[in-house]
Amino acid sequence: MNNKAEDPNLWNDATEAQKLMRERQQLDDGINGVRRFEQQMKDNIELIEMGEDEGDEAIVKEAEDALKALKVEAARQQVEAMLSGEADGNDTYLEVHSGAGGTESQDWANMLLRMYTRWAERSKFKVELLEVHDGEEAGIKSATLLVKGHNAYGWLKTESGVHRLVRISPYDSNARRHTSFSSIWVYPVVDDSIQIDINESDCRIDTYRSSGAGGQHVNTTDSAVRITHMPSGIVVQCQQERSQHKNRAKAWDMLRARLYEAELKKREDAANAEAASKSDIGWGHQIRSYVLQPYQMVKDLRTGVTSTAPDDVLDGELDEFMEAALAHRISGKPDAMVDDVD
Repeated sequence: MNNKAEDPNLWNDATEAQKLMRERQQLDDGINGVRRFEQQMKDNIELIEMGEDEGDEAIVKEAEDALKALKVEAARQQVEAMLSGEADGNDTYLEVHSGAGGTESQDWANMLLRMYTRWAERSKFKVELLEVHDGEEAGIKSATLLVKGHNAYGWLKTESGVHRLVRISPYDSNARRHTSFSSIWVYPVVDDSIQIDINESDCRIDTYRSSGAGGQHVNTTDSAVRITHMPSGIVVQCQQERSQHKNRAKAWDMLRARLYEAELKKREDAANAEAASKSDIGWGHQIRSYVLQPYQMVKDLRTGVTSTAPDDVLDGELDEFMEAALAHRISGKPDAMVDDVD
């Protein structure tokens, strides 16, 4: 790899050169990561031995905590080593859409938006809110996040699907239990090395006024842009920028990404299953259930992984679910036969 990188003829093909340099950087990061883990483990073991010899329980406790944190990080790195898909290393878009049910499902969509934002921040990814359509009374009808960072798409790709919430509704004066649905759709940002041809005559471009709180241009100019790709039915929209020109450029990038994601799904022979899971945001299509009343549980219906701390999950603690779903997907096995929770 180093010999190829040092070849003076390498940059005669810029695309191939960039691909090689990315692979080299990933290998360097992996090797340096292993060395760093080994050194930190050695240092903390020595600290424990020193603390025990000197009877210093504080040093022992600090080193033990460091080893526990190192174990968690090592497990995460082990999962990242499995992210070898064509687009796994890319930045990613994440869309949230509320299902039927009005205010209740729109509030649930907003909770999911916060959950993924918190997960991305915990994971040291950069997050941008590209567009949001507010609900009539509370919550959101839809929103799109751009998550930037190495392996952002690889980590989030298994989150696509319908998510179900069961709780005592804060909007029901009779305090009855409600079930709500919202969907997540994840697709990778397409870099310049990937050629996606789009016939502009196949697209309809609409402009509209931005919605949401803040910003002097919100609801005053038609700066937001929506592009509909007629052959596929794919719709993308962006209202992040004040400039219609910038929003239009970002929307074209999103459309290219959506079309690329569709092609990736075809290659994985999962296009039909994915489309079915997103065709109806309701009962029978959910991939995960979040129950807040009468008991506390989050359960993934593909892998059987559960948590009895839904507040932590909704605050962004999703790694356990993602790791299990990624391992399950890589194994190529069908989804587990897991009963949903009531």
